[in-house]
Amino acid sequence: MNLSGAASVYGIFGDPVSHSLSPMMQNLAIREAGLDAVYVPFHVPPDKLESAVGAIRSLNIGGVNVTIPHKQQVVSLLDHVDQDAALIGAVNTIVNRNGVLTGYNTDGLGFIRSLSDDLNFDPQGKTVLLFGAGGACRAAMVSLLHVGVKQLCIVNRNLQRAELLKNEMQAVFPDSDLVAYGLETTAWDEYLTHADLVVNTTSMGLGGEELSFCPLAKIKASASVYDMVYSTAETPFVRSARARGLAAADGLGMLAGQGEEAFTLWFDLSPTKGLMRDCLQRLRATNHS
Repeated sequence: MNLSGAASVYGIFGDPVSHSLSPMMQNLAIREAGLDAVYVPFHVPPDKLESAVGAIRSLNIGGVNVTIPHKQQVVSLLDHVDQDAALIGAVNTIVNRNGVLTGYNTDGLGFIRSLSDDLNFDPQGKTVLLFGAGGACRAAMVSLLHVGVKQLCIVNRNLQRAELLKNEMQAVFPDSDLVAYGLETTAWDEYLTHADLVVNTTSMGLGGEELSFCPLAKIKASASVYDMVYSTAETPFVRSARARGLAAADGLGMLAGQGEEAFTLWFDLSPTKGLMRDCLQRLRATNHS
């Protein structure tokens, strides 16, 4: 990359961060757009997060992504937080506008973009079942509710947590049809059989394990399956769903989608469509060649 003395710096805060694929796809997009900028990884331990956020101002860093374990903790350190990010309770993108730091969450938007790009799926007016009730589920819910899903069913191991999330979102989206169930019951089976989209928002599958709690045989043939987990290979959940003839995708497209949204926030410019996604798919193919 040909950088001048006026080059702007962007990056990602995380602990760990060396595994992140964001520098590769963001720098590719920066280069493709002909921008005088660079995107770098910053290893930030939890006890250094406050000083790292301060460094964004003092070093005039244009913006950063925020990943595990800082997405929740960084919220209180910013000057402003976007309404959706506040509702989600987590920030994954910070924009520095003349020393004023604003936090956003592009994970949900990346999810919606991936549904379109990877599954040709439009959630408006559809029934969606979500496994989980954590941060990823919150981000997905906010974006799904914004685009007007017909019904959302949350299924979580801890029923109380699922009900709290449902009630919180119901207060913000009062006209939405939301239900919550504990994983140990069978009451949610009816929603599984009618769902147009089934989504794993948990970390289950990251270690190569199957989603034993999701009976794929009960999902209707016209439904789509999405696994927010991604790794160097497609997850067992995605492989099993495809083996049954279901349309399925994993979280690699979501990673690209949230990165595209962050890029647009920083540069007020859309990256070349599909560029980040293609970059990640090439990396996956290389790892398995």
